[in-house]
Amino acid sequence: MPNRLIRDIIAGRPAVTTAQNTSVRAACRLMAEKHIGALLVVEKGFIAGIFTERDALNKVLAGNLDPDTTPLSQVMVSNPQTIGPDKPLGYALQFMVDGGFRHVPVVDDRGVPLGMVSARDALGQDMVQLEQNQRFREHLEENIA
Repeated sequence: MPNRLIRDIIAGRPAVTTAQNTSVRAACRLMAEKHIGALLVVEKGFIAGIFTERDALNKVLAGNLDPDTTPLSQVMVSNPQTIGPDKPLGYALQFMVDGGFRHVPVVDDRGVPLGMVSARDALGQDMVQLEQNQRFREHLEENIA
């Protein structure tokens, strides 16, 4: 599992991006819609930053900022560390541990964003199975009640 290449992990998952002037609320809605915990913030086709759930919680909510008027440029992590698609997942996980973050933007050799890898990707098929089991349990509970 840790030897899987990042390119294989992000294959079929489009990069979810937004602009720096996007409001925090709009960004959070997009993350909720896409079921993701972080967005790539781009400018002129290149990564300008990353906005995560932690940023929304720690910088916006705890900082008493208005999510409707606060642009991502004010609360995102600017110039985040990135990783190439040919690295193994194990390398990315160590990169996250060393850096103290849970999401890493994946870029090509020109710096163009390709996607995002997260700590959750390490759970792979096990996590997928757990989520399927949970949905099945919820379905049973709804039909029994």
